[in-house]
Amino acid sequence: MLLQKSLEGAASQGAAAELIHLYDLDFKGCVSCFACKTIGGASYGRCALKDDLAPVLERAMEADILILGSPIYFGTVTGEMQSFLERLQFPFLTYTDPPASIFPGKLSTGFIFTLGADEYMAKERGFHARIAAHEFILKMIFGKSESLCSFDTYQFDDYSKVFAPRWDPEKKAKRRAEVFPDDCRRAFEMGKRLASTT
Repeated sequence: MLLQKSLEGAASQGAAAELIHLYDLDFKGCVSCFACKTIGGASYGRCALKDDLAPVLERAMEADILILGSPIYFGTVTGEMQSFLERLQFPFLTYTDPPASIFPGKLSTGFIFTLGADEYMAKERGFHARIAAHEFILKMIFGKSESLCSFDTYQFDDYSKVFAPRWDPEKKAKRRAEVFPDDCRRAFEMGKRLASTT
């Protein structure tokens, strides 16, 4: 929902938008073949793997804006998102000191994170440092990035059907009704802001 709102924000500035669900694709993460780093090689500066992700990476490189979204599982992004990020970012990262980017242009990026944890729990467990690390790498490689976190999300349609005694369903429903609409507004504004500055 938050990604859809961000696309609506971008569309409000005249941007054409496409939503891609990584779980619909058959792909894997970086296999450390280093074809993207082989000087003079056919795949220098781009991922050499040919699978469902290859055309998505090509479209991402043609875009002006890329907005990513992932829930936080065990303190970090999903496995699919991590595999996508490896293949998106690694071909452009140089093995220099300091590291640099050979990305040929500028790509404005945004990252939307959803967490079952509330703000206090996220801070206590160091989630902010991991989120900041994603933003740092996106900035270093593509030039611009910002993040949005939606905390204490409503995870189940019916909490009585799921063994999850740590969560208070009434508290979750209240947060969903009172806070989530503002998260949706912030996602819309992110898309609008990124589209208006490209």
